[in-house]
Amino acid sequence: MDVRRAGERYRGGDPAAGIESFHAFSFGPHYDPENLRFGAVIACNEERLAPGAGFDEHPHSHTEIVTWVVEGELTHRDSTGRTSVIRPGDVQRLSAAGGVRHVERNAADVPLVFVQMWLVPLEPGGEPGYEVVHGIADSTPYAVPEAGAMLHVRRLGAGERTAVPDAAYAYVHVVRGEVGLDGRQLGPGDAARITDAKELEAVGLTSAELLIWEMTDTSGRG
Repeated sequence: MDVRRAGERYRGGDPAAGIESFHAFSFGPHYDPENLRFGAVIACNEERLAPGAGFDEHPHSHTEIVTWVVEGELTHRDSTGRTSVIRPGDVQRLSAAGGVRHVERNAADVPLVFVQMWLVPLEPGGEPGYEVVHGIADSTPYAVPEAGAMLHVRRLGAGERTAVPDAAYAYVHVVRGEVGLDGRQLGPGDAARITDAKELEAVGLTSAELLIWEMTDTSGRG
């Protein structure tokens, strides 16, 4: 188990424009050949947008993009004509496939915080796709078969436990609160990269929210 702390993330964005970004993996100008991916995950970005701030239209391809809003609301528009507003408890997925362009913006009058995770698909190309699941429940994993991955959302009270799925790769990201995992304490923004996870449990040291990726070995090591 490799624990990466929030303070180790690469800082990016454009603070003068109301955008703060915190990257868990090699990203943009923060190139790190030792931190390119874990399983299928190639990005786990915490984004903070001030009211009115956002990312102008930009392209993606051959990437599964999954977004989890922590607070505020995210307005999304893409080149397939879809427009939506994503709020806490919703899972958004954009399958970039052969190519898509989109805009992400905080159109509200309160700050926006969201976590965006990028996964490499098993096969490149195809047609772009888009999906939003509103108010996903803890007991309902969200499958991304294109990347051989499944997302589990876990909300814990203090003292409550949840199993980490037995998997070739498990990526555990702490959204909020304090969590104990295999003798380690993790706080907001911390993450654990676990290879060949077996019979692990996470326990809420306080009330907490976790995002756990369960990934197959077809994602590749490194």
